[in-house]
Amino acid sequence: MGETILFLGGAKSGKTRAALAKAETYPPPRYYLATAEALDDEMVVRIKNHQAERGPEWRTIEEPLDLSGALALAEPGAPVLLDCLTLWLSNVIGQDPESSDFDAVLARLDVFLAAAAKRAGPAIIVSNEVGGGLVPIDPVSRFFRDISGLCHQKIAKSADGVYLVTAGLSQKLK
Repeated sequence: MGETILFLGGAKSGKTRAALAKAETYPPPRYYLATAEALDDEMVVRIKNHQAERGPEWRTIEEPLDLSGALALAEPGAPVLLDCLTLWLSNVIGQDPESSDFDAVLARLDVFLAAAAKRAGPAIIVSNEVGGGLVPIDPVSRFFRDISGLCHQKIAKSADGVYLVTAGLSQKLK
């Protein structure tokens, strides 16, 4: 069964770089499951920078919502790096922010985790740790903070490895 590894950290903490380094310990092909969408000029630049950081030996799957469907596109034994879970959450919540509920989002995450567990290759997940700051002022932002934390707990519980990345340094939590 597939190994699951979670990399958590703040913005620009080095979590993606650490996850890429971990993925590169596995033989190619390697897949990068991108959840970001190039909806504005700044995001276009961010995506291009991430592509350059990965290099040409990576195969990219772009999917903002259907994580388990995207996993099915990768070769069974190949590592898949999901970057990032919090962007996926933003995409899910953005579909209909008024009807977001914890159980529905966690059920979608369960589908992905089950698909990842059935694969022969590792699933490496990158996500932003957003729970350490101020309490957000609006309900949608509080929901996002809370569901992020619940998703991280769920992944960490079943993961084979969990790392917290700060200032480019990885600390193994599990």
